[in-house]
Amino acid sequence: MIAVNAARLWSTLETMAQLGGTPAGGVTRLALSEDDRLARNLLRDWAREEGFSCDVDSMGNMFIRRAGKNPELAPVMTGSHVDSQPLGGRYDGIYGVLAGLEALRTLNDRAIETERDIVLVNWTNEEGARFAPAMLASGVWSGQFSQEYAYSRTDSAGISVGEALEAIGYQGETPARAFPVHACYELHIEQGPILEDEAIDIGLVHAAMGQRWFTLTLDGFAAHAGTTPMHSRRDALTAFAELALKVEEIGIQHAPDGRATIGMAHITPNSRNVVPSRVVCSVEFRHPQTEALIAMEAALRQAADNLAARGVTANVERIFDYAPIAFDAGCLSRSEQAARELGYSTKRMVSGAGHDTCYISKIAPASMIFIPCVKGISHNEAENIYQSWSEKGANVLLNSVLLAAQER
Repeated sequence: MIAVNAARLWSTLETMAQLGGTPAGGVTRLALSEDDRLARNLLRDWAREEGFSCDVDSMGNMFIRRAGKNPELAPVMTGSHVDSQPLGGRYDGIYGVLAGLEALRTLNDRAIETERDIVLVNWTNEEGARFAPAMLASGVWSGQFSQEYAYSRTDSAGISVGEALEAIGYQGETPARAFPVHACYELHIEQGPILEDEAIDIGLVHAAMGQRWFTLTLDGFAAHAGTTPMHSRRDALTAFAELALKVEEIGIQHAPDGRATIGMAHITPNSRNVVPSRVVCSVEFRHPQTEALIAMEAALRQAADNLAARGVTANVERIFDYAPIAFDAGCLSRSEQAARELGYSTKRMVSGAGHDTCYISKIAPASMIFIPCVKGISHNEAENIYQSWSEKGANVLLNSVLLAAQER
């Protein structure tokens, strides 16, 4: 097993974090923004300094290629994303990109020639913070979305993805369409507390949770807060309170892997002296097993029906259904071998978050590698990792990619 230049990797992470950096130490680098453009340019320049080519497709995905001996063989792919959440952290996504760059730099340093090309990718709009849905460009590349659909997505100012790509100069001519891939690895911070809590170096991600998203509309009747007796009210907000506790209960019933969240709620008419007539809210379930997601949805619909006893009707609309992902055993085996020979502790894990590699896994062998993050904090300016964690993850990535790239 070989090792990366840990100091160089840390330096590139710190340099990149200045682009979109916030006073509190985080990053706001929204997809296809000016800071995203600057970050892309810096990544491209670093790659070209090492003699790597850099191609951009019609979705703005960047493909940095280190040539192998047999270009006719399908390449090995690694990478993640440069964009961030608003007031997000400095390691989410970008760590996987820059650790991939460091892996390629290390192969150059050691003059190691691989059988296969190695391709480092920066996927456009993974976060979905500016343009929904998330993982948009990897979705187009892997055939999950049409480019027409992707180009038509707009931000809060009405700017479309197509317009934004053109504005920052990253609308490439090559169609965003998958090419054969021998193996794909994505290195990422865990975004949760398990690895740190258990003092484990590396998470070997064998699956990703499925997700089902819903919009619920609860309709009661607006009434005067002072003159309407309690027994005759049709209060949409108290009905929502009952529903919210039931959603939490559904998540607990499907522990330890189940997740149930209400992240948004809008009250109408939202006046302090009017009994609320309507609440519109989100509900999100996550679980690595389809059967559990089906059961969770059924429980939600039953809970919604039960609100009729309060004189409130509830409409449940499922708006997103993302099936659970099982990652490739061969890819996992290489990472397991690398971690073992490097002397790192490991844990097989399920990803609770969506990642670009979840889409890539539908068309190519793929898996993920996690490192700890401090207190499990992510999507927050306080997100943090230690240099030693960064080094260990990059070493596992480097050797996983190298093992795959030497296969004929």
